[in-house]
Amino acid sequence: MTTTTRRTAVAVIGAGPAGLLLGHLLRAEGVDCVVIERQSADYVLSRIRAGVLEQGTVGLMERLGLDARLKAEGLPHGGFNLADGERLIRIDVAALTGQCVTVYGQTELTRDLMDAAAPRGLEVIYEAGEVALHDIDSDAPFVTYARDGLAQRIDARIIVGCDGFHGPSRQAIPASVGRAFERVYPFGWLGILADVAPCNHELIYANHERGFALASMRSATRSRYYVDVPLTERIEDWSDDRIWDELAVRLGPEAAARMTRGPAIEKSIAPLRSFVFEPMRHGSLLLCGDSAHIVPPTGAKGLNLAASDVHYAAEALTAFFRHNDADAIAGYSARALARVWKSERFSWSLTKLMHRFPDDGPFERRMQVAELDYIASSEAAQRAIAENYVGLPV
Repeated sequence: MTTTTRRTAVAVIGAGPAGLLLGHLLRAEGVDCVVIERQSADYVLSRIRAGVLEQGTVGLMERLGLDARLKAEGLPHGGFNLADGERLIRIDVAALTGQCVTVYGQTELTRDLMDAAAPRGLEVIYEAGEVALHDIDSDAPFVTYARDGLAQRIDARIIVGCDGFHGPSRQAIPASVGRAFERVYPFGWLGILADVAPCNHELIYANHERGFALASMRSATRSRYYVDVPLTERIEDWSDDRIWDELAVRLGPEAAARMTRGPAIEKSIAPLRSFVFEPMRHGSLLLCGDSAHIVPPTGAKGLNLAASDVHYAAEALTAFFRHNDADAIAGYSARALARVWKSERFSWSLTKLMHRFPDDGPFERRMQVAELDYIASSEAAQRAIAENYVGLPV
């Protein structure tokens, strides 16, 4: 089979929000790049994911001038709530940090980046099958893929893997070089998305004797709710009514009284894990986002952590291509991982605080109660949570 070959400075694998955001940042700096995605554009947009943006993520969209819809439709939140079955502990993020977060669906952010690609000269190749990375140990790596029955090759100076946990980028790093750190949680989050008004104007994370629940939203008219369930549960066994009934119990009577029920647009069960792969750079390959790390969704760090990776990667690549600064590439992994581990710590600690683990006994429960009591009565404790929730500096 004849192979068509072309060249670019940076080949980005994956056209989710991380890959598209990186592509736009590089194009804005005059760095040639191509984004390669194995799925169709419609499939990428169909993935239902997070919706709480740190100010750093919003700032990147502002910098690109792609924040018009985000500013018009996004919901600024100055706080969030922790519920323990008896009370609602509000964390006043705005008062404690001077910042806020913005509720804006990941799908919508991806759409904004996708729609701007062609007008801004960012090439995105969708439906690229059999993507493989080659010679990443060298200064002349390349990517091969198949499209429309034809073999394709892209020669690059740098490859950036933004292709998620199961993508080929991380797998291209030799086992002798990389090390994975992982914690798999003994439950998943059963989520329901519905076109109903939220039960509260801010998020509620609830720790109930029946398990965890989260009241969230994507807009003023679209709500996203979760309950934790054992990994043995099947989504087929959870009717809409059963989910709404369980949410009403776990979120408590005050939230339940304001909860509007409606048919599910989407239902799914997502397993939870904490995962970090080190290093995030090997040879001419950089990793960003889920290809290098996964956080449990407690605390809304996944998309935001990917965005901070992209920020560091864009700075390093710009310095490399515009100023021949090889040290910037060499320092990318350490710089990104410093923030990754802090975000992992926050997501893990909030997950541990708000969930009932199967192996936990009376002592662990008392520790949760004591921690929630301390948070409720301590401005210092609330400030630490607020600083992490709104996003640590990049």
